[in-house]
Amino acid sequence: MKLADLRKLSIKQQLKIHFRLHNGMECVISEHGIAHVPGLQAAPDFNLEQELESAAEFLLEPSAAPDRKNPARPRKLDRAAVAAMTSAAPVHDDHEEE
Repeated sequence: MKLADLRKLSIKQQLKIHFRLHNGMECVISEHGIAHVPGLQAAPDFNLEQELESAAEFLLEPSAAPDRKNPARPRKLDRAAVAAMTSAAPVHDDHEEE
């Protein structure tokens, strides 16, 4: 599972995906596919792709407005479950074949 896979998943399913870094900080991938580390004030001394390799738990948070009758709650998933979601997501190419 790569960072690009999580970015695609967050866009397609309109999720915010959180995972912990070794230094105690957290990476958040927005529903727009943008990965950021809240509270980071300078250039990082780590690589998000490498940090993702060791992440064991993920928090998937729906970014859509909550439905009052059936509110969508954030859910914690392990690495295997998130990897299955990224591999099960259909891949659509924006380019038409000619």
